[in-house]
Amino acid sequence: MKIAFLVCNEVYAPRIKELFLKTEIDYYSCWEQVKGRGHGTQPHLGTRSFPGMNVVFMIAFEKEDPLTGLIQEIKHTNEEIQRPDDRSRIFKIPLEKII
Repeated sequence: MKIAFLVCNEVYAPRIKELFLKTEIDYYSCWEQVKGRGHGTQPHLGTRSFPGMNVVFMIAFEKEDPLTGLIQEIKHTNEEIQRPDDRSRIFKIPLEKII
């Protein structure tokens, strides 16, 4: 089992939700208006100097196939996004138990 945290610019959240449907993922938790800065990217702090915010999706996977499909879709989507600061990031972590 795995858990994934997907961080994206708030502008791209609707596109990410479309990818969930495409990969048959109909379950997630979501945090909106998340501030932060990725490695080698500009901050998204919701300020005049650093506009925009992020959205974080948390998804627990009992099977690997949906996660593998989502990762491939994220890679493909990121290729279409010109600014590296706007590309989505996915963090895949082992999940011990779902209760």
